[in-house]
Amino acid sequence: MATPWDQAYKHIIPLDFNSVNSVPDSFVWSQSDVIQPDNGLFIPVIDLMDSNAPKLIVEACETWGVFQLKNHGVRTKIMEDIESEARKLFDLPIDQKLKAVRSPDGLSGYGIVPIQSLFSTFMWHEGLTVFGSAIDHAKALWPHDYQQFSDTIDEYQSQMKALAEKVTGILFRALSIPVEDLNWFDDPTNRSGCNLALQLNSYPPCPEPTRTLGLAPHTDTSIVTILQAKTSGLQVFKDGVGWIPVEPEPEAIIVNLGDFTHLLSNGRFISVLHRVVVKPIQRYSMGYFYRPPKDFVVSPLLSKDLGPGEVPRYRSIIAKEYHELKANCKHYEKAFSLIEN
Repeated sequence: MATPWDQAYKHIIPLDFNSVNSVPDSFVWSQSDVIQPDNGLFIPVIDLMDSNAPKLIVEACETWGVFQLKNHGVRTKIMEDIESEARKLFDLPIDQKLKAVRSPDGLSGYGIVPIQSLFSTFMWHEGLTVFGSAIDHAKALWPHDYQQFSDTIDEYQSQMKALAEKVTGILFRALSIPVEDLNWFDDPTNRSGCNLALQLNSYPPCPEPTRTLGLAPHTDTSIVTILQAKTSGLQVFKDGVGWIPVEPEPEAIIVNLGDFTHLLSNGRFISVLHRVVVKPIQRYSMGYFYRPPKDFVVSPLLSKDLGPGEVPRYRSIIAKEYHELKANCKHYEKAFSLIEN
């Protein structure tokens, strides 16, 4: 009989993937969910040093909601270091990793990706979510050797934040949203309370990869999400086409738009639907979620381009309220319709 503790952690504690030789029934998705596409399309690849980069980024946001970015300014060494630290973390025995487990009412810590609570079928995934400093998690995992992990996380987040703000600045200028009016934008100390998060992801080798998913289809509740991954697995959905695999370019970073950018743009920019498929080999990724403060009012009215008398497609909504609405409705695709004017 399941105890209250078991129930509380049901959607938090990952499967011990080393202990299974097949995909458990609770992890099996329908074949229509996991079928592999082969449509020959590729998402845009943009060189940030190109003088046309802002224009190309805006076009990619209007037509795809996702793109790869080269010459992005994030140092190669920190990208290598964060992957090394992720490997070190996920190579730990399950009992050791559970010392940093996320609490049932918490957001930060080790466990299944937080969106698992929205789905009844489980995902082939384990991860570590970090808000702010990782030092407490690091001390729990390596009581006598935690500094390197913590310092690497801090430096990586600093560089990801700088890149996220560079991309966001391009998007906001295109939308005629004056960034100087936003007290949380380009705030190195984050005293304004931007809701920033880093997610380290592990997709263990799967004995039956066509029967399950690493991440279920969803959109991100962010302005932009920056993803680092060496191997393919991410797929994005394009209307009229279907699922398109993202093949990571060497040393490039993947940028996808989240719901807040879709709302701020009055529907002009796409919040891309995406998922992760699994493979017989191990895959890691690092996702950085750039979000405004929880009390920020997300509104198309912030854009100076909205004409006189033009009715916004969406009503204004506080970021925290939108996050709760999306979680409570249990269906990512319904969230936008619930705030349409």
